[in-house]
Amino acid sequence: MIERYTLPAMGNLWTDAYKLKTWLDVEIAVCEAQAELGQIPPEALAEIKAKANFDPQRVLEIEAEVRHDVIAFLTNVNEYVGDAGRYIHLGLTSSDVLDTALALQLVASLDLILEQLEDLVQALRYQAQQHRYTVMVGRSHGIHAEPITFGFKLAGWLAEVLRNRERLVRLRQTIAVGKISGAVGTYANVDPRIEAIACQKLGLEPDTASTQVISRDRHAEYLQQLALLGATLERFAVEIRNLQRTDVLEVEEYFAKGQKGSSAMPHKRNPIRSERLTGMARLLRGYAMAALENVALWHERDISHSSVERVALPDSCILTHFMLKETTDLVQNLLVYPDNMKRNMNVYGGVIFSQKVLLALVEKGLSREEAYRLVQGCAHQAWNTEGGNFEQLIRQEPQVTQYLSDAEISHCFDPQQHLKNLEQIYQRLDI
Repeated sequence: MIERYTLPAMGNLWTDAYKLKTWLDVEIAVCEAQAELGQIPPEALAEIKAKANFDPQRVLEIEAEVRHDVIAFLTNVNEYVGDAGRYIHLGLTSSDVLDTALALQLVASLDLILEQLEDLVQALRYQAQQHRYTVMVGRSHGIHAEPITFGFKLAGWLAEVLRNRERLVRLRQTIAVGKISGAVGTYANVDPRIEAIACQKLGLEPDTASTQVISRDRHAEYLQQLALLGATLERFAVEIRNLQRTDVLEVEEYFAKGQKGSSAMPHKRNPIRSERLTGMARLLRGYAMAALENVALWHERDISHSSVERVALPDSCILTHFMLKETTDLVQNLLVYPDNMKRNMNVYGGVIFSQKVLLALVEKGLSREEAYRLVQGCAHQAWNTEGGNFEQLIRQEPQVTQYLSDAEISHCFDPQQHLKNLEQIYQRLDI
């Protein structure tokens, strides 16, 4: 029998061999429960545990004839066990095995995702600390707004990843559910105590009220949470792509020695990993929608969900894990250009400090409307003039200098005024 305590790599969790291993784990857990309740002779249980095994290729051969995967599996297992095999699957329906085993795969996959997510948390935490004081311009609508730091931007990413982690931890409890309740979930041919004992052995909780299957709202939530995590990673990727644009170039994906960006243009250094992440996030959202469609099954069950899940669940788990690894590596090796950040921040002579000038004038007694008119006029003149300099225009505006001294104007253009409260955010995140 295959050992079940070493967690394989993500791709291996979704192989036929691992799937069949979880089926066997469920069948044996049920046999153990039945033996505890005196429903199976101890010697039969010992023989089952000693001999039970399977051959994935043989299962496929049998399935080609019988057209039923669980029957093919049980037939193959009984070829190993012999007479004691008659005690395997007593009172069960196929979905008892399929759904309970699927929960084991989903929990194992989620554990790997959480493990990889922790690496991303640490990468973001480190980079946020490294760039705590790396000043750059903040943007809204893609337009320069006011100063921030690159570390502050990363702190926001970290906060979002931590929220995703909290959701996934809760999700683990939601999905770690099994059912050993028989053909339509009524326990007509299996004692509810069997379900309780078997699920405990497998590290699962019994479903509250199953039909022939575990209701697919749980699986829909699973894929929705993975899609939400994917959307978070996509947000980071899109930000990197924008900041890597030639006319911005404040950060850049690491470009390895010997790497090529274009077959035609030798100068190209493209954000290919970020673009790849963006595309994969779209797949996760598509699978999440398919999982929602799976919730409405006919009566106590049909199998319209099965074909969807055979693709959507493995793909989503593998994609999410890969996206996390890619994002972690991207963050760890991100190239950051503080000089370009400073250059971009000061374009048009500091128009991004317009609000500080506005507020300073209002504090001096000028009406907000008049102050806004003055400041906006200088800002737009700088914006629309080649080599325009907002600070210079402000210093040359008599209606401004009537209220503000030279030192007070300089104070308005000090970026540190915008960063004085960022430490509170760092403290909340324990950075």
